[in-house]
Amino acid sequence: MALLAATPQRGAGAVTIPVEYRQASADFDRFILDARDIAGLQTTNQAYTMVQAVLYTFRRRLEISDALLFANVLPPVLRAIFVADWDLEEPTVPFSGRLTMTREVQAFRGDHNASPDTAIADVATALRRNVDETMLNRVLARLPAGAVDFWRA
Repeated sequence: MALLAATPQRGAGAVTIPVEYRQASADFDRFILDARDIAGLQTTNQAYTMVQAVLYTFRRRLEISDALLFANVLPPVLRAIFVADWDLEEPTVPFSGRLTMTREVQAFRGDHNASPDTAIADVATALRRNVDETMLNRVLARLPAGAVDFWRA
């Protein structure tokens, strides 16, 4: 800490840490509780697996540039989850029916997944409560066909 204090600052003043990073944990806690409650799950661990599965299912359908556009509207912790463990060599798959994508969500982590049949809509509802919906809708409209429907609550 003393080393940081002794480091000279460039420019007229120091840049403050953005609020979204300062309160990232509190914002994520609020989101994950929303997701848990909307889905009727018992624990936030179950909600986390559901959220991760929904984000990865969506990500598999996007080219990298489109995925990064989407990631930029996510709060920091969700953004980190969205891009974590990404196999950039994995080919994209097309958007398919809600039932098919829901089964993909439910197959994530097998026996450790309690995602309900409404998982995608449940996560979409929680997401829309916790992000700037105008920005989200603007980005979704720029993504491939199927993206808007995927995030329909």
